[in-house]
Amino acid sequence: MKRAVSISIGSSKRNKAVEVTLLGEKVSIERIGTDGDMEAAALKFKELDGTVDAFGVGGGDLSMIVDGKKYEFHSVKPMVRFIKKTPVVDGSGLRNTLEKKAAPFVLEKLGDYVNKMGKTAMVMTGSDRWGLTRSFLDAGFKCTFGDFLFSLEMPIPLHTAKQIKFVAALLLPIALRLPFHWIYPTGEKQEERKPKYPQYFKAVTVVAGDCHYIKRYMPDDMKGKIVVTNTTTPEDVALFKKCGVKYLITTTPVLEGRSFGTNMMEAALVAISGKNRPLTWDEYNAMLAKLGFEPQLQELN
Repeated sequence: MKRAVSISIGSSKRNKAVEVTLLGEKVSIERIGTDGDMEAAALKFKELDGTVDAFGVGGGDLSMIVDGKKYEFHSVKPMVRFIKKTPVVDGSGLRNTLEKKAAPFVLEKLGDYVNKMGKTAMVMTGSDRWGLTRSFLDAGFKCTFGDFLFSLEMPIPLHTAKQIKFVAALLLPIALRLPFHWIYPTGEKQEERKPKYPQYFKAVTVVAGDCHYIKRYMPDDMKGKIVVTNTTTPEDVALFKKCGVKYLITTTPVLEGRSFGTNMMEAALVAISGKNRPLTWDEYNAMLAKLGFEPQLQELN
């Protein structure tokens, strides 16, 4: 059996292990959280290096890709410094393939509802979710991007791809050298709620992006909203339901009641490929087509 392990600086409360069959190959998929301790994650990678088929980096990215340009997270790179043998991925390959399908899926399944409520969307961080950004813009949604609002805590909404690319080129080379916990919640902080800028949530029909960001900053009243995200636990789903979210769409498959992050699913595909290296976007697309992966829709209210 193949084994793919995601080691995350996120909360250990989200740990999970399942065995699934993908393209006729059995694979064990496991998530191990270190509660914000990056050095503990590095040592866990070191311990398992060469004993598993693929690693996923969870709770943080090794890089961001904005319109084809790669920006490296210098503060996250030490986490993988001991890895010598096992291929390691951070989910960016799948993110830019699976998430491009999000807006067309929303319109296919919920088009009448969107037209009734308004063809508007907010992507929590457009630069970190370029696939989602392009998906909603290309589908004709009027978009708000919360890169300044939620990552830098500045009351400046963005609305176009041109603005995101300009901000990325200007700020990411500096921002990605900052301590990671300054720009993204890790460990127990992932469970904290700090509602912020409710007016921007209220103004849109769809809220899309990282699940931790959405949970952390969304208002208590999300009545009628469509949430598009990737990784959810039953507790996340319960919170969205309590806050009034009408539809929840996850871009990765639901396995035993939860959807795993793109880094975990990407590691699983690398493991079953047998290539012992990260795959190309074309290879991911070919495997996804064979697997028939598509977003999952749940009606919560």
